[in-house]
Amino acid sequence: MAGSKEIRTKIKSVQNTRKITKAMEMVAASKMRKAQERMRAARPYSEKIRRLAANLSQANVTEYRHAFLGKTKAAVAKRIGLIVVTTDKGLCGGLNTNILRQALNHMRQWETDGATDIRVTCIGNKGLGFMQRMGANVISQITHLGDTPHLEKLIGPMKVMIDAFQAGELDAVHIAYTRFVNTMKQEPVIEPLLPLSGERMGTPERSWDYLYEPDAQTVIDELLVRYVEALIYQGVAENMASEQSARMVAMKAATDNAGSVIKELQLVYNKARQAAITKEISEIVGGAAAIAG
Repeated sequence: MAGSKEIRTKIKSVQNTRKITKAMEMVAASKMRKAQERMRAARPYSEKIRRLAANLSQANVTEYRHAFLGKTKAAVAKRIGLIVVTTDKGLCGGLNTNILRQALNHMRQWETDGATDIRVTCIGNKGLGFMQRMGANVISQITHLGDTPHLEKLIGPMKVMIDAFQAGELDAVHIAYTRFVNTMKQEPVIEPLLPLSGERMGTPERSWDYLYEPDAQTVIDELLVRYVEALIYQGVAENMASEQSARMVAMKAATDNAGSVIKELQLVYNKARQAAITKEISEIVGGAAAIAG
């Protein structure tokens, strides 16, 4: 059994760790509320522009058809782009592990189905490090986004992937992120991003026809670029809300576990102390008996 001094040192160490995890839990809870507010504020815009793009994809525009409205299906795509959204920091449970495992499984399945070129854009330091270790073809990246997503920071790396699709270098683009469900549940998802199709955007209830001002090309170009940007921004916002929720839960579990460890160590310490006292009493009694004899 370890000595009393060693046990006291361990108890003090675990108590210090518990203070840190408790503080991180409180910070994550504060950031989680703000992240959820940003995510929920962005959802109506993304849903509205999704419906508008769905209507546009079904409209009869004979004078112009954007490259995003292609006919290629991901099931037969040979050249695929994947935008992977992860966190910059760890200590958030299995959040990054789950989405990266799913992304890796999809990449392997695409290769099995005959994909010859898979390009990756990484948003977040954890995903970047993982993809580099796996030897993936990372064509663009962005890290250290902070606690608030900024579209101007995301445009650069996402433009590399979008331009590759517009240039005909890619047949399809997907986005992988963690969707926020509630505080206790976050769902890793991989969704098709390009080409825009009815399956991705939802089939409109009725057929639409539009009058464009100044012309169809100008309006459609601007709208569809904004649509793709909105989807990626929403994915990043969802992932940040998921990150803070997962970190809060993980730090609470760590704090509770530290409390359990402290109780166990205190019990061991008390037993060691009682054993030491009993030994000292036995020695005193033995010594007294020897003197008396």
